[in-house]
Amino acid sequence: MTGIRDDWTFVVCDSLEKVFADQRPRPMNRDIPITAFAGESVSFQIAFLPPAAQSFDDVGAVLVEVGAAAAAVTEVASVDLVPCTLVAFEPHDDGWLRDTAGLYPDLLRPLPADGRVVPYLGQWRSVWCTVAAPPMDGELPVEVVLRSATTGRALFRTTVPVRVHPQPLPELDIVNTQWVHGDGLAGYYGVEVHSEEYWAILERFVGAAAAMGVNSVLTPVWTPPLDTAVGGTRRSVQLVDIVDDDGTYRFDFARLSRWMDLCRRQGIRHLEIAHLFTQWGAEHTPAVYVRSGSGTEQRFGWQTDATDPEYRRLLEALLPALRQELDRGWGLDRVIFHISDEPHGEAMLASYRAARAVVDDLLEGCTIVDALSDFAFYSSGVVEHPVVATDALDPFLAAEVTDLWMYYCVGQHTGVANRFIGQPSTRNRVLGSQLFRFGAAGFLHWGFNFYNAHLSTHPIDPFQDTTAGGAFLAGDPFVVYPGDDGHPWASIRYRVFAEAMADHRAMQALRDLAGTEAVLRIVDPDSTLSMTRYSDDPDHYRRVRAALTDEIVQRSS
Repeated sequence: MTGIRDDWTFVVCDSLEKVFADQRPRPMNRDIPITAFAGESVSFQIAFLPPAAQSFDDVGAVLVEVGAAAAAVTEVASVDLVPCTLVAFEPHDDGWLRDTAGLYPDLLRPLPADGRVVPYLGQWRSVWCTVAAPPMDGELPVEVVLRSATTGRALFRTTVPVRVHPQPLPELDIVNTQWVHGDGLAGYYGVEVHSEEYWAILERFVGAAAAMGVNSVLTPVWTPPLDTAVGGTRRSVQLVDIVDDDGTYRFDFARLSRWMDLCRRQGIRHLEIAHLFTQWGAEHTPAVYVRSGSGTEQRFGWQTDATDPEYRRLLEALLPALRQELDRGWGLDRVIFHISDEPHGEAMLASYRAARAVVDDLLEGCTIVDALSDFAFYSSGVVEHPVVATDALDPFLAAEVTDLWMYYCVGQHTGVANRFIGQPSTRNRVLGSQLFRFGAAGFLHWGFNFYNAHLSTHPIDPFQDTTAGGAFLAGDPFVVYPGDDGHPWASIRYRVFAEAMADHRAMQALRDLAGTEAVLRIVDPDSTLSMTRYSDDPDHYRRVRAALTDEIVQRSS
């Protein structure tokens, strides 16, 4: 019989390719160099298709060996397929790889110590190689060998050069927050909130967020009133111990202090205090637990109106003490407060205004930021620092809002950038250029590791459900998976988002050397980049990054 594959097929791919089981992947353009500054991580893939066979024994496992000189740290993972039951809404734009339910490449599962990866007969799969650039100047050759685990024969051998420059990139100069959800960690791993196991797991996930470019963490002084069904509750992760001592509130900030120490160790620069009122209108209070002589009770929550005098009495005692603790242990200039998430419409404007009046005097001089897309909340003066959905920016940009943040979530599925599993990685990577081009002061995403169903009605297994129970497009709720022994496992989307933030940092470096126009001549030479108009060519982003790097090096010499 002719046409039978009698040997392995290998393709070297860049980080912007998604290797599907049934499709030959696009090869990496080797004419575009991979460049990195000291400490920066870059990635590429080796895709493979086994020879035609009737049984796995005829093929066997593969051993992956990756090595680099100069003590470069390398990580290798298999790109696993994950179930996506809701990929795209109908109708949708053309910027999707696929739109049907199925198995999609996303999870980066670390290889075992022996580098063993199991191929699947008749299917393309890939291994993902990540290299952390050492402080060197010159070309770093990264050698990759794939061997038969049965015979030891080298099935494929290649060298991928990385052009390394010894200076590090500057820190990200915008606020980048991706909300870390402690309740999901406690639930998935079966540990008690605030146990030693919990703190260890939490620190690993915060560290993973920081490695993705996150520099701000949502801080659960009380359990965040987010994505919770009316009348329902989420597992409490409240940091502040509140005691009602015969009508006088007292506070223990020991856990908050530990939280600040954890964040400081992981390089976090900003703390966001959990929202003071419920989502979508600020009509009620968070679930706040209070200890008294009769035990611990949930004293506030859905049963409490936002303007309830008793809640105000609590805040009159708590917020001044909290501000003092934050100023002493962190720096109040790097603390962000929230009123309510995603309010919209005239009715919610009224309730938001009433809720804000409850705390305005108590937060005088503090930074208050909220995610919303209704321009009336800004134009009326009730929100000074809006976080605006990327598909609702036009009136805010026209008004030249200062310190404008941006966000996207499941609602931003048409035309604009996002990081859903069914979308090409270019639609994830472009965000760094867009944030720089429009001078964004911050970016927010709600789901670093949301492992609940929609409205937190029950927990989900993120390895089996990437849609929060069918409510959100696949990939919206999280970008990391809960790996073995409390360690986060990255996704393709995690790695590419990190690249987008590294792009922004490279743009900052060139801006500081030569001005913004020098950056835009590379990033947007024809002045066409917008939130809805951007390149879908993976090579475009690799060329832009290489050009930025070359210009920085030339101007720095």
